Amino acid sequence: MRETIYARQHTFTYWASVVGVTLLVADHGNLNNMRLRAGAGDQMKARILAALAAIVLSANCTAAFPERAVTLIAPFPAGGAADVIARLLARQLELQLGKPVIVENKAGAGSVIGATYVANAKPDGYTLLLGANSTFVLNPALMAKMPYDSAVDFDAIGKVGTLSLALLVNPQVPANNVAELIALIRANPDKYSYASYGNGTTSNFAGAMFNSVTGLNVMHIPYKGSTPAMNDTIGGQVPISYDTVLATTPQHNAGRVRALAVTSIKRSPLLPNIPTLAESGFKDFNIVAWNAVVGPKGLPADVKAVLQKALKAVIEDPAVVEKMAATGFDISWNPANDWAQMIRSEIAESKDIAVKAKIKIE
Repeated sequence: MRETIYARQHTFTYWASVVGVTLLVADHGNLNNMRLRAGAGDQMKARILAALAAIVLSANCTAAFPERAVTLIAPFPAGGAADVIARLLARQLELQLGKPVIVENKAGAGSVIGATYVANAKPDGYTLLLGANSTFVLNPALMAKMPYDSAVDFDAIGKVGTLSLALLVNPQVPANNVAELIALIRANPDKYSYASYGNGTTSNFAGAMFNSVTGLNVMHIPYKGSTPAMNDTIGGQVPISYDTVLATTPQHNAGRVRALAVTSIKRSPLLPNIPTLAESGFKDFNIVAWNAVVGPKGLPADVKAVLQKALKAVIEDPAVVEKMAATGFDISWNPANDWAQMIRSEIAESKDIAVKAKIKIE
């Protein structure tokens, strides 16, 4: 940086000598301390040099972004799908930006805590959020009062893809498909409950929707993240759960849980033999988690452009696509230029579904 400053000083001093105006430099490390000294006959020359000074000083004051590490907030606990995706993205963004991208987990309240932190951060591009539709849509649709307005308190860098969920059970539950599970619950209506990775999350919404379309009333047990919910499902403390295919697949393959269906409209490549809920008799059942990278409202246009260019390059990198596919994440680039309109539309749609399905935050 100082080498650049000295080079600009040298250039400025040279042109000062060309136009014949004396240049005084009070501090050789700071162009802002340069002063012009001109006699009465040199006023025109001084004006010319002043215009040049404005250009040089402007270039000096506008440093290239980023100059230091960028923090990417993951609003869910470590080890969950959002955390895994955040760390994969961060490693690749570092290569694009040339500076460290540090993932920091700020979990709680179904991602509201982390999102609120970013909404209130300085809009300089150094604090970003990898949020989900639960962060921006489902929580606002289900909660009476929110500490942020998803449509106006964030600048979207871009949507990055979707992730399907799975309906899974503890292996001791005597059901090998959705029809058998429904029959089992109807025969024992007070015996079964389902775990989600938090109130207002996509897994909560999926479980509530399943209750609605089946006419069941399976009690909801919200957990503080995917890992504790999965651990208790494996341990038998809760018999049913809804979790991402990323979290479900290794446990299903190891026989620690049994996946009965996925919530997306198409089957997951990670669980190709597991049917969708639509295939299981519930036409149009389609609930997925989508993720987006955003910053606080008010990001400078040049900073946002740098971040969008870097994120787009990451998302469209074939090697990254392959890595993400291995997690079950369906990666795709969307600059989300219509962010506010999209968010308002999805909140309204989710509110309508919540009312019809009697989905509430416990």
